[in-house]
Amino acid sequence: MKQITVATEDYLKTIYAHTEWQNNPITPSVLAVRLGVAPPSVTEMVKKLAASGLITHVPYGPLTLTDEGLRLATAVVRRHRLIETWLVRELGYSWDEVHEEAEVLEHAMSDRLLAAIDLRLGSPTADPHGDLIPAVDGTVTRVPAVQLYNAELGHSGTVLRISDRDPGILRDLAADGIMPGSTLTVTGRTADDAVTVRLGDGPVDSTVDGAAHTLAADVAGSIWLSA
Repeated sequence: MKQITVATEDYLKTIYAHTEWQNNPITPSVLAVRLGVAPPSVTEMVKKLAASGLITHVPYGPLTLTDEGLRLATAVVRRHRLIETWLVRELGYSWDEVHEEAEVLEHAMSDRLLAAIDLRLGSPTADPHGDLIPAVDGTVTRVPAVQLYNAELGHSGTVLRISDRDPGILRDLAADGIMPGSTLTVTGRTADDAVTVRLGDGPVDSTVDGAAHTLAADVAGSIWLSA
């Protein structure tokens, strides 16, 4: 049986996550940045993944998961996001603290323990950030979404997902009552590309409903609304 290394899981997970919320395939250079790895190291790993039948790749071109690569990627993504959900719901972690913990635990947790956690949590379909948790067979059910930064003036939608890449952004948004499940309406834009929104039906504190917020471009780029 082929040994799947931690590095292999990290590469496949990153390739998978790149196209979850947009359609542009990932390139080796972008992959290097996402993983914080030197480009020559990525080049060597890409060759190994292609030779193992986990990705398809042409020189200097984008990377695409094969069916086997997709199976392995969704398995580790499922593990990661179930762990994040478990840490928040059962162990008192906040949503900005769980990513790094899950990065470690996802490679060590047994399938048996993961199944017990899934049962305990009631088989959730999304993690605390709104990222979809693949089913055991790797399938996910998506709904149309638009990045807040690209949403048109007047667009109103439910927050489906907030990127967990920057813990500081998560803390700030939580303080403003903006989380998955919140309703946001785009009310304007500023000269520096910030987006102004009106918050409604906040899940944290009903007193924040109707509050206006100006979100910097990087913050607006981390939020996805229902289309």
